[in-house]
Amino acid sequence: MFQWLFKFPRAVFARGELVFLSSWPTWALLLACLVGAAALAAVIIRQLPPGAARAHRARAAVIWLLQSALVSLLLVLLWQPALSVSQLKSQQNIVAFLIDDSRSMRLEDEGASREAEAVATLQGGVLDAVARRFQVRLYRLDQGIARIDGLKELRAEGAATHLSAGLRELAAETAGLPLGAVVLLSDGSDNGTGVDAEALAPLRERHIPVHTVGFGRERARQDVELDDVELGARALADARVAAVVRFHQYGYAGRQTRLSVRDAGKVLASMPVSLEADGTEQSQRVLFDVGAAGVKSLQFALDLLPGEENGSNNALSRLLDVDADQRSVLYVEGEPRWEYKFIRRAADDDRMLRLVSMLRTSENKIYRQNVRDPGELAQGFPTRAPELFAYQGLVIGSVEASYFTPAQQQLIRQFVDRRGGGLLLLGGRYALADGGWGAAGLADLLPTILPDAHDTFHVDPATVELTEVGADSPITRLTDDAASNIQRWKKLPYLMDYQDAGVPKAGASVLANLNADGRQMPLLVTEPYGRGRTAVLATSGTWRWQMSLPLGDPSFDTYWQQLLRWLVTDAHGPVVASVERPEIHDDGHALLAAEVRDADYELVADAAVEAHVLGPNGLAARLPMQPVWDAPGQYLLEWQAPQAGDYLTEVVATRRGQPLGRDVVYFRRLDGVAENFHTEQNRALLERIATLTGGRYWRPRELSRLADEIDLSSAGISARESRELWDMPAVLLLLLGLPMLEWLVRRLWGVV
Repeated sequence: MFQWLFKFPRAVFARGELVFLSSWPTWALLLACLVGAAALAAVIIRQLPPGAARAHRARAAVIWLLQSALVSLLLVLLWQPALSVSQLKSQQNIVAFLIDDSRSMRLEDEGASREAEAVATLQGGVLDAVARRFQVRLYRLDQGIARIDGLKELRAEGAATHLSAGLRELAAETAGLPLGAVVLLSDGSDNGTGVDAEALAPLRERHIPVHTVGFGRERARQDVELDDVELGARALADARVAAVVRFHQYGYAGRQTRLSVRDAGKVLASMPVSLEADGTEQSQRVLFDVGAAGVKSLQFALDLLPGEENGSNNALSRLLDVDADQRSVLYVEGEPRWEYKFIRRAADDDRMLRLVSMLRTSENKIYRQNVRDPGELAQGFPTRAPELFAYQGLVIGSVEASYFTPAQQQLIRQFVDRRGGGLLLLGGRYALADGGWGAAGLADLLPTILPDAHDTFHVDPATVELTEVGADSPITRLTDDAASNIQRWKKLPYLMDYQDAGVPKAGASVLANLNADGRQMPLLVTEPYGRGRTAVLATSGTWRWQMSLPLGDPSFDTYWQQLLRWLVTDAHGPVVASVERPEIHDDGHALLAAEVRDADYELVADAAVEAHVLGPNGLAARLPMQPVWDAPGQYLLEWQAPQAGDYLTEVVATRRGQPLGRDVVYFRRLDGVAENFHTEQNRALLERIATLTGGRYWRPRELSRLADEIDLSSAGISARESRELWDMPAVLLLLLGLPMLEWLVRRLWGVV
């Protein structure tokens, strides 16, 4: 209808520029229109009787508008209006057809596969219509592109779809050729690095439009799909770990399924999950015990429901490196207290923790416990970084801040900020505000702003209540269910001492509050600081839980083991290795990173860093890692894992021949996985590609007009041409319609 009225398709008007072919200037046209409208207004006003009513004046204005529109239209036609458009030269330009040849194109939506539909669409006249005007090149697209001689070479066997890489390869291959347009036929299921303006820059710079043609349903009828699993790369042995599983579904709203976590077939956790509205992204937190040390291949799966279209997207696997290295915690206490005795027992029951104590017995004497050799802490609290940094956690009890020299206070700051250790301050007679910690140089380390007062430590009963944050925290989790955990804490025996911990800072998390004398105040507050973390526990009376609870109740031990593990879990060695994606699907591209520090945990920019890679079938490689020029201490390695399997990488760092440290990281290449997920047509991505390049998104049934659209490209070898508009049917209709409308209006008002 549009083309019948306006002579040309919409694309011509969208891409064209309005021009006038007459030699007369445009300003003269505007002036003529104004003069004509003014003359008509003068004639009509002269014909109005004196003192005409408002209705008469309004009718006169309508007549004037209709007559002025007709005069302006005639004047515009005298100036010969036209559209100036860029048009490709016939048979001098190339049009590249990229056909998605990945496994997702095998999927059947309406009885035929997506690739079969794409082939049928091209063979139904689209290719012939384009070939009559342009040179045509065919390419198959999966992880890259490959030129093909005919559609019969398509197999839909590609392991992955990397749209961005394919378009970049095409731009490079045709850099010296007159490429007029690209036609991409795909379901948009991209499992590469994503497509953005930067990825499309080579095509955009040459003004090459990418026309995208979408295949496949835009949403599944019946399917449950896992989207992601959020799980840390490392954990301590015997830890209870939380993972967040994200998923969505279509066709099963209100139904129930089961989420399970398995390690080599052994079920670590299983829980029912209720499915919400179709298309809603859900997340479910699941807790499980990781068990003994080693690299775990964990499978997260949702049970298959009856009638699911795709059963391959119900499960995801993740690697977890479970560490067996024992962590050391230094406990500094200023006076004998019951608390330490029971904390020590809890730590002794956890093979991953070594609690070393340093008790001040008099002004210049200390009593050490659980040291490994006579020299450990023999001179008191460490004064050098390597000595303190040998520990991963630091607990300070009833000790005034002035007990530590300014140099030691600075060392404590570096222990948290630079080394990445954990610091816990307990309540006590000489602790927190009463110990002068609010005025010390370490005040900014604390997660609270301490009160500017003394006598903040009280020997009085107080009860404990978890906050919403604490109900789910790994520190205060006595039971897995958050609601049950809150009730469990309410039933703990009361404490017999507490301390005013002050006001929590903006970035702090309050996990538990105290209720004492009708007041509520923070009890347990945590906060990240630099590379480490800090916490305040404003009491020294949790030992009463162990004494008052029934024999065999593990609440006290569980709480303290979790708190101490939280302190030390993320305190790594001088060399920390990581991999961008522990699970690499199909493409094999691995990005390894390492952060290198010395014994004082200062960043090292001039280290020699090497990755020793061991892979399947006896693969062994020694690969140098390159420093990142604008990030001292950071080193990167991009490497292509040649085949599916598990890879162990040991990163070794030296400086001037002296060892700095080493770390081990694991990753896995899995083939045939990526195309099982997100199999619905990603229309939003296809539309974005078209929009960013000046192309258009098409449905297969619309492609009969594709050749006309491509013809208007300004890429390749093109020329400007003018298309006159004076003979448009719409113009004739206006020329006839405006006088007729005026006559009808006059007839209606009785002024004919």
